[in-house]
Amino acid sequence: MTDAHQPSRRPLIDYSRPSVAVDTAVLTVVDQSLSVLLVRAGDDGARWRLPGTFLHEGETLRDAVLRSLRVKAGVAGLQPRQLHVFDAPDRDDRGWVLSVAHVDVVRAETLPASDHIWIAPISDLPDLPYDHRDIVDFAVDVLRSDYRRAPDPGALLDGPFTMRRLRLVHEAVLGEKLVPDTFRRAMTPALRATGRMLVEGRGRPAELFERV
Repeated sequence: MTDAHQPSRRPLIDYSRPSVAVDTAVLTVVDQSLSVLLVRAGDDGARWRLPGTFLHEGETLRDAVLRSLRVKAGVAGLQPRQLHVFDAPDRDDRGWVLSVAHVDVVRAETLPASDHIWIAPISDLPDLPYDHRDIVDFAVDVLRSDYRRAPDPGALLDGPFTMRRLRLVHEAVLGEKLVPDTFRRAMTPALRATGRMLVEGRGRPAELFERV
């Protein structure tokens, strides 16, 4: 009699195996609009998609992500984090492919200018292949959740910032206007005053802050 609790002795080759891909939503803010990095796809370069690739034998997911960003988008030095596994059996018309989606948030000026990439506004995305629009939407939801809880967790602002600049970047990420006084009260506990001031326009000097 076979013990039902014994591990299966069937060889792994007997099991169907999907291909494994990685796709990355690199998010940023351009002209006060939350945007995502897209790369040209297809033999004619007429379509746009997220940078991604198939996992190579002996390669980690992280290495595959960094390789895809470097080769497909000319981007290096990022620290993407795993986002979600997209595993709908019919998500790729070429066959059974799982995508381990990743996300990163960067300042727009750190991304290269190229004919092969497009920093596309989230509000005006083209048709994307596979389920890349779902990946973008999932990444945006996660990022917005982060920005509702903490001041600029993606470090889109470089160096000390005024409360107004912080609010504007949060408005860009969240896609909505925020009440200045309410926003200040919510963010102040996680900020440290630098003791320095900045003159913006004709108004009075504004206090500069850093994240705690």
